[in-house]
Amino acid sequence: MLKLLKLSFLPKSPDYGLLILRVALGFSMLLLHGRGKLLNFSATVEKFPALFGLPSNVNLGLAVFAEVVCSALLIAGLFTRLAALVLAATMGSAFFFVHKSALVGEQSGELAMVYLIAYVTLLFTGAGKFSVDRE
Repeated sequence: MLKLLKLSFLPKSPDYGLLILRVALGFSMLLLHGRGKLLNFSATVEKFPALFGLPSNVNLGLAVFAEVVCSALLIAGLFTRLAALVLAATMGSAFFFVHKSALVGEQSGELAMVYLIAYVTLLFTGAGKFSVDRE
C-alpha cells in the first residue's frame, strides 16, 4: 500500500519533468498570450502600458518577442536558460509594474506570478536532456 501511496511504480526522471514543464509553459504562453498580441498588434498597442520610459509599441514588441520567440525556444529546449530569463523579466514586469503585485481582485497578477516562478525555475535548472541544449 505504501508503494502505491508514494507512486514509486512511476519512474523518477527530472528530465521528463523539465520536458513537460518547458512544453506546457511554452505552448500556453505562445498560444494564449503571444499569438493574440502578435496577430492584433495595432489594436493591442493602444491599451498596452508604456513602461521604463519606453513607448507602448516598443514594450509590446518586446513582449511579443518574449512570448512568441522565447516560448518557441523554450518548447524546443534551445537557449533555454536565456529564453527563460527573457520570459521571467517579461512576467516580472507584468506582475510588479502592470498588476502592481496584486494576487487577488480585478487586476490580479496571479497568472503572471505563476509564470514568473516557473521561468525562474527553468533558469536555474536548464532544459534537461530531452532538448536541443541537452544539458
